[in-house]
Amino acid sequence: MEITVRQGDTLHYYSQLFDIPLPLIEDANQRSQVFAEETVYIPGYQSIPYIIQSDDSFQTIATNRNIPVDRIALLNQTSIDNSLTVGHSICLPKKVTELIVTDLNDYTYEKMQQDLHKIAKLYPFITLQSIGSSVMGKDLIEVQIGNGSKQVHLNGSFHGTEWITTSVILKFINEYAISLTNQLPMQAIATLPLYQAARLSIVPMVNPDGVNLVIKGSASAAKYEANVLDINHNQDDFSNWKANIRGVDLNKQFPACWNVEANRKPTSPQPRDFPGYMALTESEAIAMANLAKQRHFMRLLALHTQGEEIYWGFEGFEPAISQKIVNEYAQVSGYQPVRYLDSFAGYKDWFIQEFQRPGFTLELGLGVNPLPFEQYPIIYQKTRGILLASLYL
Repeated sequence: MEITVRQGDTLHYYSQLFDIPLPLIEDANQRSQVFAEETVYIPGYQSIPYIIQSDDSFQTIATNRNIPVDRIALLNQTSIDNSLTVGHSICLPKKVTELIVTDLNDYTYEKMQQDLHKIAKLYPFITLQSIGSSVMGKDLIEVQIGNGSKQVHLNGSFHGTEWITTSVILKFINEYAISLTNQLPMQAIATLPLYQAARLSIVPMVNPDGVNLVIKGSASAAKYEANVLDINHNQDDFSNWKANIRGVDLNKQFPACWNVEANRKPTSPQPRDFPGYMALTESEAIAMANLAKQRHFMRLLALHTQGEEIYWGFEGFEPAISQKIVNEYAQVSGYQPVRYLDSFAGYKDWFIQEFQRPGFTLELGLGVNPLPFEQYPIIYQKTRGILLASLYL
């Protein structure tokens, strides 16, 4: 919600008036001082129209809604209290307490894009940027939340069949924002200290082309339609498609024993498991590698499906602290820690090898990919504990 600053107003005053923590208002406006006539954003609020009734005044309207009268006055600075006209419209501030991300089934790139922009508009302390693009030119969107020195990275949908991981991430972002602006705990944990201690980097959908192919079919592939149909043996059922639009498995693209995978996996584009002709040939994998190199993440979590396991080691490069962290993740989720797996060249593998920092692959849910959406509530409940723990550990 936007307001115009009056002479003498401060962000500290707005924090008290709207009951929003000052760090969130400062981050939403990227400053700590404001001046008269400037536009300021109040995160977590929407402006809604109200039609003036008989005998209305700012004071009576505020009293009926149990809010400070100055909240209303700020939004209606061109109105004069004693000259409100019956039938005319003014604006009222409404604090958002409910999720705005609700349609999470068959979660396409376009749904994610729309929801992220709604979130960033309502909660402008959350920022979005593109870190690169998919083969088809879709922006790989990174979300950043928090202003702490501890940098934690989270990603989802490396595989097209695993779009439900993006649904989990978007709901978590939305719930975290609501918790922050309403100063309500998540699972009995106060979230503002987490926001001030950690900066969360999130790439919710690493493989948008593959996700859309799984959900929408070959028409979504546009100029690549003939290619994906050929790779898929001319079947328009792409429910088994893990790869990017070029038939390369993005989570087998990283230089961490890549040759081992290349020697035992398909040698040409496939719906799944083809690691490419070389490591880091695909734009999506290159963007993710560059992101990690630029940011110095303290910790990395990659969300996949399925198995209810957490993979946390790679060839002995993992630091000792990883075991303590994964045990906490297991405790809050019920997932089983697995140190080593006969699988290589993944993003988590490369991160551990490259930086010797804790990296984790979370295998959400049970069954056959893509997991049925009926599992979503329990998947989210278990994953939320891990995501919170990643911020306070």
